[in-house]
Amino acid sequence: MSLFQPANDPPTKLGIYRVLSSRAGVRVSPLALGAMSIGDKWDAFGMGSMNKESSFKLLDAYFDMGGNYIDTANNYQDETSEQFIGEWTEKRGIRDQLIIATKYTSHFKRGNDAIAQKVNYVGNSTKSMHLSVEASLKKLRTSYIDILYLHCLHNLVAARKVLYLGISDTPAWVVSQANQYAIDHGKTPFVIYQGKWNILDRSLEREIVPMAKSLGMAISPWCVIAEGKLRTDAEEQQRRETGEKGRMMFGDWQRTEVEVKVCKALEKVAAEVGVGSNIRAVAIAYLMHKTPYVFPILGGRKVEHLKANLAALDVSLSKEQMDYLDSVVPFDPGFPTTMIGDGSNYNIFLASTAKMAKLPALQPIKP
Repeated sequence: MSLFQPANDPPTKLGIYRVLSSRAGVRVSPLALGAMSIGDKWDAFGMGSMNKESSFKLLDAYFDMGGNYIDTANNYQDETSEQFIGEWTEKRGIRDQLIIATKYTSHFKRGNDAIAQKVNYVGNSTKSMHLSVEASLKKLRTSYIDILYLHCLHNLVAARKVLYLGISDTPAWVVSQANQYAIDHGKTPFVIYQGKWNILDRSLEREIVPMAKSLGMAISPWCVIAEGKLRTDAEEQQRRETGEKGRMMFGDWQRTEVEVKVCKALEKVAAEVGVGSNIRAVAIAYLMHKTPYVFPILGGRKVEHLKANLAALDVSLSKEQMDYLDSVVPFDPGFPTTMIGDGSNYNIFLASTAKMAKLPALQPIKP
């Protein structure tokens, strides 16, 4: 018998881990658990919330299915998201088994009326960073943060309070300049970008996705199911009948004509790949097929929704299916990409001179 037996099969594909990016060797689940709804302070704002018992139930379900990557922020649910996660990890004794990402910059003391002057608890200043990180460490009941997003930096990494740096919701030119400065001066670069990306809003593909490829960064998209707008006609009718309309703060809960058109295309592909009417699984897989190192963040409050979304890890989309989904709503990458291309092929000027071979690009992991 060998001393090193092969690992047992995980309970779900959440337990088939992937290297985060070419700049960060930490191994994470392919789908992150988004913790914006974990906590009990934002229900009045239409953001949904969860009491401690239901939060622990969702966290337990994710962990028991093999998940190890949790995304939160200093301000989610007026700090109760980090508090609940910290208490849960301590009670379960599993902190070091997890990859916990959090963020600063946001106004995390918004709901604390005991603080009269809050101006330095928000923004990207060194003081804001210090106050936020120290508070996050206490709330999460940990001595270190796995990934900290600037929503910081090298000194925190050097102090071992933060292991990896990420950045969210920031223009590509800012991230590129910051990473070049870090590399030139022996500092710690960003290894992961977090931003809004879904099949209805592909703006991230103009500048951020090409930048991430070039810099070797991972992408962790949020809003992957478009604020609940990705649903079938039958699901929409059911919502009308039950009154469960979704988060109202994002505007009309009903879909537009364009959104319905995209949902029908997703439904067609869902039937082809064998996931029935689970169009959200196809929408998540669609992003993971776009480029390497994509780790979608799954929000929500219900264990059954989490389990249903895991079907995305079994969805393998062909080039024809990807092209079809891309074509439903024409996407304009804008100038100069429309003129010189995105680098996947030689531009028209070179192509007119001779036939040339091109090295294949790094491809996403498929089921």
